[in-house]
Amino acid sequence: MSKVLIFGHKNPDTDTICSAITYADLKTKLGVDAEPVRLGSVSGETQFALDYFKVQAPRLVETVANEVKDVILVDHNERQQSVSDIDQVRVIEVIDHHRIANFETSGPLYYRAEPVGCTATILNKLYKENGVSISKEIAGLMLSAIISDSLLFISPTCTAEDVAAARELAEIAGVNADTYGLDMLKAGADLSDKTIAQLISLDAKEFQMGSAKVEIAQVNAVDVNDVLSKQGELEDALTNIINEKGLDLFLFVVTDILNNDSVGLALGRAADAVEQAYNVKLENNKAVMKGVVSRKSQIVPVLTDIFNKR
Repeated sequence: MSKVLIFGHKNPDTDTICSAITYADLKTKLGVDAEPVRLGSVSGETQFALDYFKVQAPRLVETVANEVKDVILVDHNERQQSVSDIDQVRVIEVIDHHRIANFETSGPLYYRAEPVGCTATILNKLYKENGVSISKEIAGLMLSAIISDSLLFISPTCTAEDVAAARELAEIAGVNADTYGLDMLKAGADLSDKTIAQLISLDAKEFQMGSAKVEIAQVNAVDVNDVLSKQGELEDALTNIINEKGLDLFLFVVTDILNNDSVGLALGRAADAVEQAYNVKLENNKAVMKGVVSRKSQIVPVLTDIFNKR
């Protein structure tokens, strides 16, 4: 079998990077020539995990068809979130925990999607199913991914399977999940050195919702005012993206990791969908989204339902 590249979505988060590394490790141990790559910059949170467990970040690629014929997707399936030339390669596997949308292949493939909080939780099962042991470093990365996606087990997307996997992986990695996890999340929530462009692209994903084109970006913060104090600059940047991409809505979500609430900054002709979805009133283009921390379960499906009814 020829070489395979494994990667997650654009603007990669910790689960995307760590799952690409992890699945490449498993596939390599099973005799596949697999390499993890990334489609964007490494966040501060992810770099903390990589440094802690002394693992190199995957190399950055902009295209893949110039290198390989076959690819494996982790932590995503929607084509607009993937590499730009995804239509020029064959997707042979998908390991994911998100909704399935805008995805089709010309041939059969291995597709593993489960309603858990993190891709790494599924990968933990795959190691067991294939009888392959997990190294300390890989266990640490998988643990980091679960902590990131579950916001240290408080996100509504977090399942009992995620928690059990995290505790098991923490033991292999030789760390206390709660202590290590809080340090990692705080590292990711330090946004002091981030530019406006970085803030709105750190973890941004584009979605087709009904006939609407929507982009949702999310950052975690210890104090949301550290981010929202730059609202004027943020709005200018978001407006430019809306115009460039022809978006109906750009929702920029700042999540307070200590209080487990978010503030949404909504721009675009369909910004009122946010008001409808959360029964709030946008004041100065923003509103508090009480108890909302998960884009996957508390934002995307809620907004999708609103747009599907329009």
